[in-house]
Amino acid sequence: MEPEAGQTGRNRVEGTVTAVLFRNEENGYTVLKLDSGDRGEITAVGCMPGAAPGEVLELEGSWGRHPSYGEQFKAETVSRRMPVGEKAVFEYLASGAVKGIRAGLARQIVDHFGEETLEIIENDPDRLCEIRGVSPKRARAIGEDFRQKMGMRRLAEFLSEHRLPLSAAMPLYKRFGDYAVDVVHDNPYLLADRALEIPFSQVDALAIELGVAGDDPQRVESALIFELDHNADNGHVFLPEQKLLNATAALIGVEGDCLTAGLDALIERGEVVREDIAGVTACYPAGLYAAECYVAMRLGEMCGAEIAPPKGLGRLIDKIQREQGITYAQQQRTAVELAASRQVMLLTGGPGTGKTTSLRGVLALFETLGLETALAAPTGRAAKRMGETCGVDAVTIHRLLETKLDPYTGQLAFTKNQDDPLEVDAVIVDETSMVDVSLMAALLAALRGDCRLVLVGDPDQLPSVGPGNVLDHLIRSGVVPAVALTEIFRQARESAIVMNAHGVNRGTAPQLTNKAGDFFYMGRRDAARTVDTIVELCQTRLPQNMGIPAEQIQVLTPTRKRGAGTAALNRALQEALNPAADGKGERAFGPFIFREGDRVMQVKNNYDLFWEDPATGAKDLGVFNGDIGTILEVDAGGITVSFDGRLVAYPPELLGELEPAYAVTVHKAQGSEYRAVILALSDVPPSLLARGVLYTAITRARELFILVGSGELMAQMVANDRQTRRYSALRTRLLRETGREA
Repeated sequence: MEPEAGQTGRNRVEGTVTAVLFRNEENGYTVLKLDSGDRGEITAVGCMPGAAPGEVLELEGSWGRHPSYGEQFKAETVSRRMPVGEKAVFEYLASGAVKGIRAGLARQIVDHFGEETLEIIENDPDRLCEIRGVSPKRARAIGEDFRQKMGMRRLAEFLSEHRLPLSAAMPLYKRFGDYAVDVVHDNPYLLADRALEIPFSQVDALAIELGVAGDDPQRVESALIFELDHNADNGHVFLPEQKLLNATAALIGVEGDCLTAGLDALIERGEVVREDIAGVTACYPAGLYAAECYVAMRLGEMCGAEIAPPKGLGRLIDKIQREQGITYAQQQRTAVELAASRQVMLLTGGPGTGKTTSLRGVLALFETLGLETALAAPTGRAAKRMGETCGVDAVTIHRLLETKLDPYTGQLAFTKNQDDPLEVDAVIVDETSMVDVSLMAALLAALRGDCRLVLVGDPDQLPSVGPGNVLDHLIRSGVVPAVALTEIFRQARESAIVMNAHGVNRGTAPQLTNKAGDFFYMGRRDAARTVDTIVELCQTRLPQNMGIPAEQIQVLTPTRKRGAGTAALNRALQEALNPAADGKGERAFGPFIFREGDRVMQVKNNYDLFWEDPATGAKDLGVFNGDIGTILEVDAGGITVSFDGRLVAYPPELLGELEPAYAVTVHKAQGSEYRAVILALSDVPPSLLARGVLYTAITRARELFILVGSGELMAQMVANDRQTRRYSALRTRLLRETGREA
């Protein structure tokens, strides 16, 4: 007996396809009707490329209920049988499953060839010319289309049989065609390609199942690459050779010469670069090695380039001050003066130290000098905030560089590069702490030889999500001309948010008994009470008592899991702030229910998603990791999200790129600023109890910060200034490039 909709667990259904309601030809996502016998006709959704009426499917997955379309079966694995019998074969062909065949021709073909019809179409399509009106060209086209569908079918069945994600079928078939199954049989580790998003453990299990030996070179080399890629995701640009070998040995359970032989083979092919630097023998993925070397080389050149300051610079700065109605502090004036005479500079400082005022001064100077200046930041929200504070348009670095996907490699590429540089005289980048080494390399490659660069950031914030710790290495190298703003201005000193942020940075815990106007602590003993209190704050207390609506409150937490992580908080906040209601569309996808009115976040860069702004008529491609928007509409075709007025339509198969964002991790909030921030601090893993996490959370708040949870955990965070070491040699390379190597 099948479970009712909404029950959990893994279930099986079998039936004959009666109709295909929706199909995405790019990735195989399909919605279809299935005659399942006693249960009647059901709706099934999932990756079922080429599925057509008449064929029998055996599906394994789970039940769910769509608010508009009722009960659905979400297929995770699919086993398929071609139609058997003349009636079923006719229905299959008449459905349009094979390009070039419709009902009339389908009847003639089945009447002529009977039960051998499908075998003849696939293996001897020239015989279709026996049917009146079918030319040799048409016969070959029909055979080719059917053969491709069978190739895709066999690939999907192979993946399903081995419980691998069916979403990999389409990209594999596009790459290897009809030979995809054979290619994967020969080297199953091709499935470990990061673009396919298949866990290495699953790929490795398949390989062992297919008879790959434990010390097979393919296995060893793939494991080495996986370890480098996995550690790049954790921020490392390289791994020390012995650490790489040890980690790989632990991963696949082999030791000895086969590991060093595998590494040597990767180095010989240029996939890995080995170099003695910064006191270790470093092993780099080739792309990260090239990026780190290029950043050091280009910045080294720019550091050595001095620009003659304009005559009367002092009078020029005085004029800018009068126009802005402000008098710069000495450090701020120094920053503007430095921008006048250096091609590259750093401008750093914490909250309340006048970074924005200094940045405006530099921008005004460049405008006065007639320099075309571009403003950019790593995220959409950071760019929007930068534009608002400076009074001019700012964009994401990706958009500045005109991001695209390389159609041959499927990898990120930029239109703006050495061959087609940016048509600007200066670039100012805010939130530089978030820029990883690969993005910095791409930005530098797009600058003309005489283009100026100003990098602005807070060195005490968390480092970039991607590999490297660029801002930290630039500062510690001492090579890049820099101004560090340290004076906290009087107005900022009146803010407990600002003062507590600086105190945390110095290792001083906030006074939790201090009922300051913009910084509050609400102690809660356990995760459940922490979540309940946060829901109450967002739903009633802050909107009613302080006039801060829920949409201007951002809940942060160090962790995704556990009792007060983003998963638990988002469920509770969605139920409180945007409950289900008649007429309000919603759609279940994975562990989430997406509902009209929900706050959601894009969790990966997608350079092919189309957006348009109805207010301005602007249209473009690209939605980026960390962008936060609101669901406007949920229907059969998917979900429409507004990202600050830019509308993006998500088809069902891309919903995995969205997550609820009533609560987000502190890392995800980098570069953003919110009117009110609530930090949930309960049941946090020890690895996340770090000073930088607390400092970053506090500095996201503009008007109000509330810490809900454990004061003891907060004290542990303040005391823990140990920063996780990231393997990178950018500082050493910068010193080499400028002849200052110790």
